[in-house]
Amino acid sequence: MKGNPEDRAVALGQFVVETGATVRRAARQFGISKSTVHKDLTVRLRRCNRALYLAVQQVLRTNKAERHLRGGAATRHKYHPEAD
Repeated sequence: MKGNPEDRAVALGQFVVETGATVRRAARQFGISKSTVHKDLTVRLRRCNRALYLAVQQVLRTNKAERHLRGGAATRHKYHPEAD
């Protein structure tokens, strides 16, 4: 997704808030790198839409707090796929 970085940051922010997506999932959905998603959500969005930035930060904090659970589930699925 090329174009105006501020518009992209707002679109990413809305996607993350609506879906609760991780940075990896947002990057895959928009076809950009994780680094670009992170910069858009933490730097650009803060400058152009403060309210959306605060909502996105809440989702990112939740995702970070839960990442060890997702990692454990992925490992469990890798070695015991029939357990799901």
